[in-house]
Amino acid sequence: MYLTQVNLRRFKQFKDSTIELKDGLTIVAGGNNAGKSSLLQALAVWEFCKVATTAQKGADALLAGKTSSQGFGLGDDEFSPVNLPSLKHLWSNLKTQKTESDADGYTLQIGCQWIADGAEHRLTFSLALANDRLFIKVADTSLAESTPVPVLAYLPPFAGILAREERTYGALRRRRVGEGLAGAVLRNLLLDMREENLAKRKRLRGNKPKISDADLKSLRANDPWELLQQTLRDVFSAEIAISDFNEEYHTYIQATVVKGTVDGFQLTRHSGYNARDLMVEGSGFLQWLSVYTLATSPSVDILLFDEPDAHLHASLQAQLVERLRNLVDQFGKQVLLATHSSEILCATDPVEMLEVRGGGNTKYLANVEQKVGLVAGIGSTYAPRIEKVRETKKVFFYEGSSDASILRELANSAGVVLPENIAYWQTSDHHRERKSLWRGLDSEFGGVAAYSLRDRDDDPLGTVGQDLADKSYPGIVGFETRKWRRRYIESYLVYPPAIARVAGISEIAVREQLQEKFALAIGPNFSDAVVPAALYDVRGKEVLKHFGVSPVAVARAFESNEICRDIKTVLQDLVDFAAA
Repeated sequence: MYLTQVNLRRFKQFKDSTIELKDGLTIVAGGNNAGKSSLLQALAVWEFCKVATTAQKGADALLAGKTSSQGFGLGDDEFSPVNLPSLKHLWSNLKTQKTESDADGYTLQIGCQWIADGAEHRLTFSLALANDRLFIKVADTSLAESTPVPVLAYLPPFAGILAREERTYGALRRRRVGEGLAGAVLRNLLLDMREENLAKRKRLRGNKPKISDADLKSLRANDPWELLQQTLRDVFSAEIAISDFNEEYHTYIQATVVKGTVDGFQLTRHSGYNARDLMVEGSGFLQWLSVYTLATSPSVDILLFDEPDAHLHASLQAQLVERLRNLVDQFGKQVLLATHSSEILCATDPVEMLEVRGGGNTKYLANVEQKVGLVAGIGSTYAPRIEKVRETKKVFFYEGSSDASILRELANSAGVVLPENIAYWQTSDHHRERKSLWRGLDSEFGGVAAYSLRDRDDDPLGTVGQDLADKSYPGIVGFETRKWRRRYIESYLVYPPAIARVAGISEIAVREQLQEKFALAIGPNFSDAVVPAALYDVRGKEVLKHFGVSPVAVARAFESNEICRDIKTVLQDLVDFAAA
């Protein structure tokens, strides 16, 4: 069972939007304030409306033919699926008032379509706000008594796990999940998983002294409790211990965390270690535990994870999604996961990525170029260099963090005005990755041209051609590739007079130290394109650091006739590039 379409009207950023969804795992990505979380929250509100309607009016209220019945009202203190300053924040631009198109005063709609048992079904709720009371009614439905209806669980960045959790069942537990309080039933889910696991082990063992190797292997590969425990062993060197629960004697479910050394499927507790309640564990552990428990729970069909990576180290973020993807395939779940994590985005296939744009526009990506553009921040109103590309349709890729400042100072010394109608983009990526980014930018904005300049570093000198063309990765129309002939831009700054001016010592002292420390003799041909081999490979960063001078300051100290030919070539290239 999985959602195929979500229809939103006047919900937060989605004034009138239809979002198509795929089965399996979807990574929801986009710029800040684009609507990623709002999409998940809309679905959480839909689940709340479903549960609340059933609780207030009975399951029959969801069936076809019941849409003419009146809705029901709730106080703002009874609304819990998402945290809001006030209920009016559910509405686009906080406008809850009736318009001419709202015949009955219900001004917000959330509708879902899904596939179950090979057929498509739909259920839409309308909402209204009056005197701080939220009114809910079924606006459209195709449901019959036997129609399977999905259960959605929304997990915000922190799950809201309770220190004291009572045993709950059925309707009450579904209500907690529908109210956005999935963390409040986490211990219940863990207890269910453990008890089911114990029952399976008992059945598999039968009258035998132990479970057969084949049955044990199958159990470990498919049972939710076994999968959860092994994941905690692998990732955190820990296990969950659930105390026996007897309803006649116990009020709260006890769940503790045990840590130790792991050998395969076995964990040996650290010497002297006392198990601690899971509430005192770090937020990253609890977030991972919540995600994994819901993902393996048979009581939930569709999972809504809002930045589950928020409390995780970067090394665990992509690992979480990879393990989650395996669970999705194994248990047939549908997952929508909103994230800003570049680790997750980079590790995700573009066709699994749903890009959310401002204004409620959404689309699944089709290729790597679109993904690279998304990761770089396309569509975000808070990314100045993206806006510069949009405006100028020209981007200059350079490598070092101070390269642009060095070029600017040398341009000033040479009497060249470095163009401003270019997006300056610092990146250590190879031309290959830059080309993918350029394609993404060009696909997004159209007519974008790129000038890509890289350091030579340890590449052979023969890879640099005429006018600094990069022979190892030739450019194409719209994407020019260049490479410094010397090791990197700082190698063009190892000029004794300029260093002496900044360091406050004599030029003779500079030359003596260059000879003594670096075996360098700088001759009158320093600024030529063709120079002695030692100058091509000089490690300029180390030389300048030895003299205690900054590259930008040395660049500022150059006179026009001292600037190297290669530098002037790049400066003229940029002027011509900007004018084209």
